[in-house]
Amino acid sequence: MNILVLNCGSATLKFQLIATDLDLISQNADRRFVRGSIERIGGEAIITSQLEGHAVQRSTAPLRDTRAAVDFIIRWLCSPDANLAEVRAIADIHAVGHRVVHGGEFFKHSVLIDEEVLRGIEDCIDLAPLHNPANLKGILAARELFGVGLPQVAVFDTAFHQTLPETAYLYALPYPLYRRYRIRRYGFHGTSHRYVAYRYRQLCNMERVATNIITLHLGNGCSAAAIRAGNSIDTSMGFTPLEGLVMGTRSGDLDPAIVDWLAAKEGLSAREVETLLNKQSGLLGISGLTNDMRDLLDEARENNDRRARLAIELFCYRIRKYIGAYLAAMNGADAVVFTGGIGENSPEVRTTICAGLEWLGLHLDAERNAAQTNGREGVISTTDSHLAAYVIPTDEELLIARDTARCVAGVSLERRS
Repeated sequence: MNILVLNCGSATLKFQLIATDLDLISQNADRRFVRGSIERIGGEAIITSQLEGHAVQRSTAPLRDTRAAVDFIIRWLCSPDANLAEVRAIADIHAVGHRVVHGGEFFKHSVLIDEEVLRGIEDCIDLAPLHNPANLKGILAARELFGVGLPQVAVFDTAFHQTLPETAYLYALPYPLYRRYRIRRYGFHGTSHRYVAYRYRQLCNMERVATNIITLHLGNGCSAAAIRAGNSIDTSMGFTPLEGLVMGTRSGDLDPAIVDWLAAKEGLSAREVETLLNKQSGLLGISGLTNDMRDLLDEARENNDRRARLAIELFCYRIRKYIGAYLAAMNGADAVVFTGGIGENSPEVRTTICAGLEWLGLHLDAERNAAQTNGREGVISTTDSHLAAYVIPTDEELLIARDTARCVAGVSLERRS
């Protein structure tokens, strides 16, 4: 089954074409034919694509909206330019899987999209006004271009965290506010946390119920998850992706009274303070230089820039605090798993995060840690560590494709990885 995976933003669209079905999933034999992205939709868009085993290609095209971008992808996949033996016509694409950011309390797992599901995604727009409308545009564009007969599946960022207990997801606000507005911890990056937990089980040859780990998705957006018996029982992002760890441009945890105090001192509206916390804080705000961890590490190493070093240390310190908190909440864990752009590719950041955790029995192996970059997965702790550490590259698109195949085949996705 050839599955087109779409991740639609307001002005960007990421896509992959993956061949998978129940047999291929069981054999870990899925095949990725192509991956790519379209940026600056609404004008002269920049298209990046990479066929399996080929170099990255870049081009431009005028694409006025999401529908035009999806149409461009479909036409290109079926064209001689793509030269895909498996896709010669639109009928060779058998299903579409969509990343949907917010499923609220409606969706606890991935689902085939029908009118009721569309209404549910629309009902969550209030919770994710920047993301769910863009996700819906992608779904509706695919429906118009492929026809209503082609199966489409929604895979929700929030679904994996729907196993959080009340004590973890409720805020200590008047309870009627939760009942009225569903103000609670939803968590995000769920597809990534779920995938790396699955890969950890594969590497360790263990059952889902035996999986007790802390997963760290570290990129421009960052989150931690406490996974006990295979279920997410706590996570750092909350009602929105702003809560939790220090991120590229997001502040993470702070005293909520700062919002009103800062608005009064700077003459800002609530919306302007929210923008400051989301777009001008985090690594960028502390360093005054950049939100890119690679550049900050270079600045700290080459120029001993104080604020670059401070941003790195603050980033790592916050993560280390969450590891400690989750170990307490879980009554211990077997491993800490790093993923995401920073987590997968920065041995220096991993070393800084783990420094001081030796008393818990976590000892990094310097050679193993240095070797785990550029898509490599494996253990980075010493063989005698009581608390192990792993690097596992995330693959959210593969999980979306697999869930799409499962939904089309009618397989239940309750507690599915």
